[in-house]
Amino acid sequence: MLTLNHLHVYHGHLHVLKGIHLQIGKGEIMAIVGANGAGKSTLLGTIAGIYLPKEGEMIFENEVLPYGKVEQIVKKGICLVPERRQIFDDLSVKDNLLLGAYHRYRHDFRQVMRDYENVLDVFPKLKTMLDRPGGLLSGGEQQMLAIGRGLMAKPALMMLDEPSLGLAPLIVKEIMKLLEQLRDQFGMTILLIEQNVRAALQIADYACVLDRGEIVIQGKADELLRDERVKNAYLGIQRKTLENTKHR
Repeated sequence: MLTLNHLHVYHGHLHVLKGIHLQIGKGEIMAIVGANGAGKSTLLGTIAGIYLPKEGEMIFENEVLPYGKVEQIVKKGICLVPERRQIFDDLSVKDNLLLGAYHRYRHDFRQVMRDYENVLDVFPKLKTMLDRPGGLLSGGEQQMLAIGRGLMAKPALMMLDEPSLGLAPLIVKEIMKLLEQLRDQFGMTILLIEQNVRAALQIADYACVLDRGEIVIQGKADELLRDERVKNAYLGIQRKTLENTKHR
């Protein structure tokens, strides 16, 4: 579904992504893990059109994605649920949801409203607070709202940046279970950045480790969960560098 070839991205003079090669199949969950500053959020932002790559190619559903064209990329079926949710605090839950369909609201109103009802079926808790300002929701409720807003864009590929950030362990389990549901019941493809490495690898089909802008390990998620390098760096007490562990 999505292929990245030789992707290089800079922030000013800082070389953030260094020749990323990655493939994500339809209906899969791909987890991307790595330390802070590894380039994970930049990778999602580049796919979403927020950042401009200096080199490389992004192919989605056999079409080359345009650089930096956020709205065009959304229309092609890619949405980003950003880090820290970025809910509009003063807008109601209903209006926050409908904003996710801004690009098709006028010409496809009836379908938008059907999708709105479907999202509320996925998140029945949101039905009880449709008029409540988004800023008054709990962290877990805001994350549900952020994912629901993403679903309103009718994505084929949903990208999530740290959806468990700041949430209690029980809420994290709910979010991960929801992502599995979106894959298993709705066939959605998910690209997931997650600080809770164990939780991400337990639900993902495939995963990769990003270190200093390069993919140094990739493979099936259950294999990475057992990989001693990943266990030492991200699942154990002692954190170790993953330099020079790149799979050829």
